Amino acid sequence: MNVQLMVSTAADVSVGTGAVTVLQVIAATGVRVKILAWGIYFNGTNATGEPALVRLLRQTTAGSSGVAESEVRKVDDDIAYTITTTALRGIPTAPTTGDMLKTLRVHPQNGYEWTAPFGGEIMIGSGDRVGIEATAIGATLDKTRAFFHIEE
Repeated sequence: MNVQLMVSTAADVSVGTGAVTVLQVIAATGVRVKILAWGIYFNGTNATGEPALVRLLRQTTAGSSGVAESEVRKVDDDIAYTITTTALRGIPTAPTTGDMLKTLRVHPQNGYEWTAPFGGEIMIGSGDRVGIEATAIGATLDKTRAFFHIEE
């Protein structure tokens, strides 16, 4: 059964000048997950601040000190289904990076969203991880939020 899920940060994540994985999705063993969309938003106060570096990465480890994310929800809550995907947020000690899927700069008073074109979804293999990593350039961004719209 294909069930769509929203995975989002339940609390603000602080992003400083060291890379932080704002949100990481972990596919369960034996389950492949499709990323249908993802995004990140900052709540900076400096209109002339330098854009933050944002990277979407395949990650081979969990890193350390991440918080288990509780905001993993079915889009249609009427479907009888047990969610197997898990997530972590605010991982300050960088997970081991595998493939870099996307890299971009995002203004600290703005955000970024990506939606997959039909047939162009990003796949997360069985037991694998994908994370949204951010690095502030200059001032710390204390109120960072991110999300994944996925299908398992």
